[in-house]
Amino acid sequence: MKTEFLKITGHAADDDAIIARAAEVIKQGGLVAIPTETVYGLAGSAFLNESAEKIFTAKGRPADNPLIVHIAKPEDADAIADTNELYYALAKRFMPGPLTIILPKKAIIPDTVTAGMPTVGIRCPSNPVAHKLIEVSGHPIAAPSANRSGIPSPTNAEHVRVDMDGRIDMILDGGDCEIGLESTVIKLDEDGTGCTILRPGAITADMLSTVCAKVTISRAVIEPSLADDIKPESPGMKYKHYAPKAEVILIDAAEETFIHYVERDSASIRRYGIFTNNESAGSFNGGMMLLLGPRGDAKEASRRLFTLLRRADEMELEKVYALLPPATGEYLAYYNRIVRAAGCRIIKLGNNYN
Repeated sequence: MKTEFLKITGHAADDDAIIARAAEVIKQGGLVAIPTETVYGLAGSAFLNESAEKIFTAKGRPADNPLIVHIAKPEDADAIADTNELYYALAKRFMPGPLTIILPKKAIIPDTVTAGMPTVGIRCPSNPVAHKLIEVSGHPIAAPSANRSGIPSPTNAEHVRVDMDGRIDMILDGGDCEIGLESTVIKLDEDGTGCTILRPGAITADMLSTVCAKVTISRAVIEPSLADDIKPESPGMKYKHYAPKAEVILIDAAEETFIHYVERDSASIRRYGIFTNNESAGSFNGGMMLLLGPRGDAKEASRRLFTLLRRADEMELEKVYALLPPATGEYLAYYNRIVRAAGCRIIKLGNNYN
């Protein structure tokens, strides 16, 4: 298959023509990689069983890992899912934006899209290219991240080209993604007043608590992946995700202890990298610095994470060392992704390590 690569330029007439062509691909059951505010998505019609099957094939994605369905307006969810008052309260506050809400699905959405689950994840993206493509195609769009399954999600079109050239019909280059991590995924509680976070993202628990009476964080967000015989309710809950070819060594320790560990463990390694904030980069005697941004800036660290994981492979690093962040607040999404990139392996060191 020849993949068409088209750049969004900001010129209205040209971009409208590109989006119209992409919409025809969607309506005919093809696949288009598109920018969103979170990461690049691999878009196919959520109405067509064949589109979902093509997505799973192109990504090499396990068939029990459900796809999120993207809509143009919050009220479009009524046609494909059972909505309620809490859904609309959350939609008013956070849509369009990086929030996915899991709802009971209607029969119009094929079981292939939801991996046989009776529920469907609904998201309304704020990126103008993604938003307009959904409107023009007239189809809700099933769109997981546009990468091969298990490796870091793409945050620019070149990442997508590396992973998907020759596997899909079209790639739309809309520049770098604003957020850099996938959307927050929540499931509404049965009592209709609270929610559970299944995958953390830019919409935090504190933000959700302004609408929901109770916000619970699923154990799967912080703890190791689900057992083999359990179906995930959300993407990113079960399988090893976001991992580069380089081994990610995740250390739970004070920063000074982390620095000492890296110096000792890396002594015999030819090529290695270190995830570090800008201020601490000068504390290491060797290695490639993978800069996360200013100390304490969780949003910037999250935005850079996937790009830096991919850069580790571009530089052919053998190991990448990272300090375990707190599993709270704005750092929870970064924590969730880096733990899975490390295969849920964490080395805990006490302050007496030397």
